[in-house]
Order: sequence, then C-alpha cells, then structure tokens
Amino acid sequence: MTRHTHTHSPAHAHHTHDHAHHHGQDAEFDWDALAVHLEREAELQAPAVTGAARWLGGLLDGTPVRRVLDVGSGPGVIAGLLADAFPAAEVVAVDQSAALLERARTRSAGRVGTHRADLPADFGTLGSADLVWSGNAIHHLGDQQAALTALAATLRPGGLLAVAERGLPARYLPRDLGLGRPGLQARLDAAHEDAFTAMRESVPDTVAVVEDWPAMLAAAGLVPSGTRTFLVDRPAPLDAPAREFLHVQLARRREQLADLLDEADLAALDALLDRDAPTGILSRPDAFYLTALTVHTARAAGSR
Repeated sequence: MTRHTHTHSPAHAHHTHDHAHHHGQDAEFDWDALAVHLEREAELQAPAVTGAARWLGGLLDGTPVRRVLDVGSGPGVIAGLLADAFPAAEVVAVDQSAALLERARTRSAGRVGTHRADLPADFGTLGSADLVWSGNAIHHLGDQQAALTALAATLRPGGLLAVAERGLPARYLPRDLGLGRPGLQARLDAAHEDAFTAMRESVPDTVAVVEDWPAMLAAAGLVPSGTRTFLVDRPAPLDAPAREFLHVQLARRREQLADLLDEADLAALDALLDRDAPTGILSRPDAFYLTALTVHTARAAGSR
C-alpha cells in the first residue's frame, strides 16, 4: 500500500492525507515512479508523525512494545520515524511494492524490516504486533470496516491500533495569488473531494460506511483510546525540496482534475507549473505548507 492513489491492487496506500489518488488508467499506473514524491511528502509531515508517535508511546506506557507494523508504508519514511520512537521494537514496513520496500530498507540502514503484502488478501500474513500504524491506507480498501477488523486481529493483548485518516487537506497557496480568480486552492480541494468519492466507488468490493473512525474501531472489537490532530506548519519561504514537492503535487492535480476544473483554473495551474516564471510555485516567495494529521487510536483488550 502507498498515500494518496488508487490501484486495483489496493495494498498500496500511503501515509499522508494529501496522497496521490489517480483516477483512470489505474492498471498502467506506476507507483514506484512516485517514490521520491512520496518521500518528500512524508518528510514534510515528519514533525507531525514524530509528535503522534510520542503520543502513542504515552498511550502504551507500561505495555512492552516489541513489534511495530507500518501498514501501507510506501518508501519507509514513517517506518523510520516509528523506529526512532520505539528503538527496542522490531519495526516492519508493509507494502505491496517491492521497489518501495527496497527503498525503505535502504533509507533505514537495517533498522526497519519489510514485508510484501497485497491487501486485503494478505492480512493473515502480517503476524502479531504491539502497535499497528496505518496512514491513509484503509480508504484504498473496499471494505474499510473489514480491514480494521483484520488489523485489530493482529494486535497482542493491550496492543494499540493507530489509524491516520482524513485530517485536513494541505494549504500552500494564498487565497488571491494573482493568477485568475481568487480561491483556486479551495476549488482544487472541492474537485479532489469529488474525485476521492469516485475513487471509493470504483474500489473492488467497496462497502459504504459512515466514516466515524472511533466507532469503526469499536466495531472491530477494540476500545477507542483517543483521537488527536497534529499540525504541520512550514511557513514561507519554503526550501527547494518542499517547492519541488508542491510542483509535482500541482502537476498531479492538473492531470487528475482536468475534467473537473474550468479553463481559467487550468490556466492558473499552468502558470504555477511554469519553472521559469516568477509566478511559478518554484519561485514564489509566498508559497507555504500547512496541513493537519488526525490519528484515531484504539486498544486491544487485556494486558501483559
């Protein structure tokens, strides 16, 4: 699994909530080509994940953490942060892509193990864990409730399931950016929400459910243990890697949402994507990155 794009092998999902949903041509989509983009996005969100991991450690106070699963790990940035937070644990990155798992092994320098799994078929191969993290992966699976129930079954007594889903979409443009009609970012978000709904409807064996994550965790047989939201605040001016991430992100939005946007907004996107223009995202002094990661948690019964 890997963030933000749907494929028909839904073991790909990725940690960030502004992930790369790809609509149409799913069978031809190359997740592995996104590796650098996925890494940059996860690195941008690292402060929020580090804060979330610290909070999870507090929730697990007194429960030995010997094995941690990152389900939908992508290239392993978050798995590495979990290894930092739980240095005594075996941390395992779980993903469908062998190439992304190889990147996870390389970047972790041996601190993170890997497990290739095509979910939901391979839930039974994950083994048991004291902590399971899944970031923006569950929504790529048709039956989200069944997926949570399967993850709950991997928890050892007293173990914790942490699911990062939704939160807030990233903001990185001024309301009036001097290109076209003000409010481009909000219109991109609205179009992306429609595309997300279409993605969910196209997932094989999709099951409609009210996305009340604490209630869904309870229905999986767990005891909800709290929800918290962690802020990512990168003010202007952004550094070059962050700008390159936004350039790729806007290019993906341009491709994915072309049928949902009017000509004026498409022209504004083209201006933002111009690498040589002072109004382009690579040169603008007012580009920033602001988002929020929401993590829902629940515990397995029992203690050790």
